[in-house]
Amino acid sequence: MKGFGWNHKRVYRIYREIEWRGKPLAIRSDNGPEYISGLLQDWAAKHGIRLDYIQPGNQQNAYIERLNRTVRYEWLSQYLWQDLAEVQHFATQWMYDYNHDRPRMALGGMTPKQRLAMTG
Repeated sequence: MKGFGWNHKRVYRIYREIEWRGKPLAIRSDNGPEYISGLLQDWAAKHGIRLDYIQPGNQQNAYIERLNRTVRYEWLSQYLWQDLAEVQHFATQWMYDYNHDRPRMALGGMTPKQRLAMTG
């Protein structure tokens, strides 16, 4: 991976982890350099995974971009983490709170868990 920046290495490491968890049929991403690199394209082709890119300048990924921004500003960049296990533990706690205890205006003041309970 010589010559690749930090983001390229990070994304490649994440996709390598997919190999042991089970591979998706496709990966949808924006057109960032870490996602359009030859390294990732070669890896995806080798594993039979289709790469689907969103249209540049489009809001096709708006929901996940909003979640990513919330995670980044609310906690990920707010702390100095000791190790990956600490990040994973905090992320699990945060996601539980985010889905069970935080009402959303878009859901009429309900939490996602309350809204889900109404559907079934």
